[in-house]
Amino acid sequence: MLSPDLGRFALPTATLRGGVVAAALTAVFALSACGGPAPASSAESASPAASAGAKAAERSRAMPRLVLTTEGGLMTLNAATLEPVGETVPLDGFLRINPAGDGRHVLVSTERGFEVFDAGTWGEPHGDHDHFYTWAPRLTGTVFDADHPGHAVHHAGSTALFADGTGEVTVFDPAGLQDGAPEAKVSRTPEAHHGVAVPLPEGGLLTTRSHGEKRVGITVLAADGTEAASSEDCPGTHGEATAAGAVVVGCTDGALVYSGGQIRKVQAPDAYGRIGNQSGSEHSPIVLGDYKVDKDAELERPTRISLIDTRTASLRHVELGTSYSFRSLGRGPAGEALLLGTDGGLRVIDPETGAVARTIPVVAPWTESETWQDPRPTLFVQGSTAYVTEPAARRLHAVDLATGAVVKTAELPAVPNEITGVTGTAS
Repeated sequence: MLSPDLGRFALPTATLRGGVVAAALTAVFALSACGGPAPASSAESASPAASAGAKAAERSRAMPRLVLTTEGGLMTLNAATLEPVGETVPLDGFLRINPAGDGRHVLVSTERGFEVFDAGTWGEPHGDHDHFYTWAPRLTGTVFDADHPGHAVHHAGSTALFADGTGEVTVFDPAGLQDGAPEAKVSRTPEAHHGVAVPLPEGGLLTTRSHGEKRVGITVLAADGTEAASSEDCPGTHGEATAAGAVVVGCTDGALVYSGGQIRKVQAPDAYGRIGNQSGSEHSPIVLGDYKVDKDAELERPTRISLIDTRTASLRHVELGTSYSFRSLGRGPAGEALLLGTDGGLRVIDPETGAVARTIPVVAPWTESETWQDPRPTLFVQGSTAYVTEPAARRLHAVDLATGAVVKTAELPAVPNEITGVTGTAS
């Protein structure tokens, strides 16, 4: 889940710990230096839930689940029926969530760092087929300590965590979460800032770069830690999205595209043309982004979106006639661009032409709060279903993107805020 620009907080240095499994992070190096990090050590142990004596129920098929944050903790739902699975897991504070990337676990940003939540559904390969299991959702006890945990990004088989307070980047294979705390590579940007890191194929890493807290561009590292490419032509660098063979990060004057070993600038037509939140798809070379032009606004309510073509490093704007928030962007199963407007409609957009193929009425019209942490209608897509929260009515809607129909609406036991999901399939 992408976030607004939050800045940096000074808290303790990041380490990795587990409630049952402890792992020491043994390699920290500056991203500007040569040499690659060594993997962290990891004690051998059964998974935390297994150690606690939990029993899994075998299922005939994968059982996808949704995870939502509430004022009191984490709520888990059956993604097909939208019914609660178990009790809400209590957790204090304002919570942010991202899928870990293994189809089972969710990373929860808390004051302790990135805490690992087991959504309780998974698959295991068995020869030419898989077996599927479920159990009650729970916090595993594993925590990636982080000084102000920010973005968590899964790409190219790995997951990268960025700690804004130190610039520390932790990269690991999420498949290792089933055994507790996985081995991890840890590095650090030369200066702390509100940033993001994206794992690249063959062990590479893309990360934002800064002058102090002022974000200026990106650095691309090879697997051995040496710098492969860099650019400082991106003021206010924020957010990321991966497309077919490319990574896009936003700037206050457009975006940067990294592909084929090169960084290219996408120039906005306005002196201030901020793209801060993006959504990409492996099925499309075009990234969907927001677009803001008033640098002095406390909260700008834009009505245009950006379509960034990574093939040509070019930009197209589409006027939608409705505003939206940073939680309004998504992509469909075939790469369709999706946008949830404040008029309550979910727009399905052809990313190649910018044409709005259909608008699906989903929620009542709403106004974005000036406090970014406040609940607001939020879009999350899993497979061919778009899930849309409606906090004011304490509801969740499921939209079949193939038919454009709202196929199910559920009344929730608490006001939803953020939402993500897991597939329950083998990683």
